[in-house]
Amino acid sequence: MNKKKINILIINYEFPPLGGGGGVATYDLALEWVKTANVHVITSSFKGLPSYENINGIHVHRVKILFRKSRDAATFISMFSYLPAGFLRALSLALKYKFDVINTHFVVPSGPLGYIISKLFGIPNVLSLHGGDIYDPSKKLSPHRNRFFKAVVRFLLNRADVIVAQSSNTRNNAIEYYAPKKEIQIIPLAFHPPIIPQTSRKILGLHEKDFICITIGRLIKRKSIDVLIRAIALVNKPAVKLLIMGDGPEREYLEELVNKLSLQDRVKLLGFVGDEEKFAYLSQSDLFVLTSMHEGFGIVFMEAMYCGLPIVATNHGGQIDFLSHEQNALLINVGDTKGCAESIMRFYNDKKLYTRCSVNNKKKISTFYAENVAGRYMNIFLSLIDRK
Repeated sequence: MNKKKINILIINYEFPPLGGGGGVATYDLALEWVKTANVHVITSSFKGLPSYENINGIHVHRVKILFRKSRDAATFISMFSYLPAGFLRALSLALKYKFDVINTHFVVPSGPLGYIISKLFGIPNVLSLHGGDIYDPSKKLSPHRNRFFKAVVRFLLNRADVIVAQSSNTRNNAIEYYAPKKEIQIIPLAFHPPIIPQTSRKILGLHEKDFICITIGRLIKRKSIDVLIRAIALVNKPAVKLLIMGDGPEREYLEELVNKLSLQDRVKLLGFVGDEEKFAYLSQSDLFVLTSMHEGFGIVFMEAMYCGLPIVATNHGGQIDFLSHEQNALLINVGDTKGCAESIMRFYNDKKLYTRCSVNNKKKISTFYAENVAGRYMNIFLSLIDRK
């Protein structure tokens, strides 16, 4: 006799096509859970997106929010407005579907909603931390710097049934700044191997002999893409080019910087691209570079690893759990423009280093495949349900 499917409620203010890696990671988990469970997601709406959509079996409910201007970046008001709208939708869904477990992503801003629904209906709540929700060095209002928000985060951490961090860095930041009374488990982000489209450099308008560096991410201050652009300016090799994928509030500033440094022929901002186009460019690139101030984990690293790209990244964040200096990446200090340029040139000149890092990344990526990661979460869910 088949066991009854459990009902899972996911609460995340961002879900594809909105937001960055946190939303994508949530989708990757849901794709696995929906094989054996009923999965509902409450997330934010945006112009052109339906209020309800069934995506590969996942029930996606989008609630109206205020003053969100782009898919890539949320405003403070848009995050705050998600809570009352999300509460009304969650209330009606919880009454209808009798959820067995809640998985809340981002303690800020989704945390309060997950907590309230959990307490109202007696549903176990698993709170997933993504890094930037508890520690963002680029923001003055980051919760770790604000007494009020710090107290709110500490309260929500201590009221969750289980806390999951995506990396040791995220767990350490939670412990250092919020000192929760609960143990924090580490489960990395989930990754589904993509389908790499058939393409060529000629089709993409790239020169065969160029050394193509690529970076992917929202154009926000935390990503420090200006450091990477300045590094390209220091690289005295016209064949070294840079592709920047993503959109956001920093785009105009970055375009002005490219013009100021006379890099129009070497740096191209591609804006927001879909998955097929993203993996087309990744498959034809030589090196992935990310100079962000901090990453909770960085799903873009996994995408680059799958394509066999060596990586240049900063040494501050969750990526140091799986990126090892000179084994599959070169790690630099935050804001180190010169170090970034030198690392790019090392990969350009040292074919032995390049090959070692490329091969190791292709091997390592399998440890993050979604089936395994989602299974670890499911074990937690079933344990909480049995305990209840």
